[in-house]
Amino acid sequence: MKGAGIPVRAIRQLLLSWWQEHGRHTIPWKLQPDGRLPADGESLDPYSIWCAEVMLQQTQLQVVLPYWQRWMARFPRLEALAAAEEHDVLLLWQGLGYYARARRLHQGAQVLLDAARPATDPWPRDLEGWLALPGIGRSTAGSILSSAFDRPHPILDGNVKRVLARLIASPRPPARELAGLWQLSETLLDPQRPRAFNQALMDLGATVCTPRNPRCGVCPWQGHCAAYAAGDPAAYPVKDAPRDLPFQVIGVGVVRNAAGEVLIDQRLNEGLLGGLWEFPGGKQEPGEAIEATICRELQEELAIAVEVGEELITLEHAYSHKKLRFVVHLCTWLAGEPQPLASQQVRWVRPEQLGEFPFPAANARIIAALLERLAVSDAQAG
Repeated sequence: MKGAGIPVRAIRQLLLSWWQEHGRHTIPWKLQPDGRLPADGESLDPYSIWCAEVMLQQTQLQVVLPYWQRWMARFPRLEALAAAEEHDVLLLWQGLGYYARARRLHQGAQVLLDAARPATDPWPRDLEGWLALPGIGRSTAGSILSSAFDRPHPILDGNVKRVLARLIASPRPPARELAGLWQLSETLLDPQRPRAFNQALMDLGATVCTPRNPRCGVCPWQGHCAAYAAGDPAAYPVKDAPRDLPFQVIGVGVVRNAAGEVLIDQRLNEGLLGGLWEFPGGKQEPGEAIEATICRELQEELAIAVEVGEELITLEHAYSHKKLRFVVHLCTWLAGEPQPLASQQVRWVRPEQLGEFPFPAANARIIAALLERLAVSDAQAG
């Protein structure tokens, strides 16, 4: 077993005592409505915790907090989220990234209500019930169950993987050691205080056992940490050799008609950015001029002919799996009724209406550049 020989009871007590004094005790979804910490065994609102846990996938707490607050103000209950239009859900999520999470929350709300009998509690109390919802893995499910209902389920998010890998000085990257790390998380979990223990474990990773420059001098587990004993705790978790991310150039057309409207299309409901709106375009082929890329892509995807004008903006955006450079040109619509050949729908909108549609993060800079260019043109014309 991973971590054999670790004094489990001492480890638990050291962590919980540290957390009592130094933990993050102001996270709003971890508190009762009157602002107090829940007593052991006392339930919290599973809806607010579920929404927060999904937002926290791939995103840090300080980024999530204002989004969660706006979300709860707009969709305060499960019924409000289930009844919402997907457009409104995505618009509220805009800027948080990984938009599939928003769609899965929306779908999950509908699944929970559809499965619940009238006047009954729709919230699962077991791992299987949560795992049946879209976008919920074992760690998220365990965190929801322990946070909302104080149930003894282990967790293994990014912070916890790092803490446990350092505790035992795991010689392999966490992705290759998941079974052992899950076993260790389950072994260490305090069955009497699972909510407090899991939160303490996450707080330790977020505030002390950080990726760089860990604060080992204030860590309650310093005396039991194999990575600290080895002399270089920051060398853990062991990392795989970095891989080069593929790089692509994307030609984008901001197409305007004679009325000054702009053409946008809505992505299919798949992938990280599914359901969002964007300016049309696509990948540059080898040896192809960017103006030719834009003409070709707009013909293939929308069945329209355009005249490619001046460059509006060039920007770069990195995802976890690739790097993109967007080269954006102003275009004039010449012929063809726009058709959604590779998207859900297309729409002509006035430039000032663009803020009413959920766009990927990179498009915000395109919109800002367009509005600035139009403002300059109007000033010169006046």
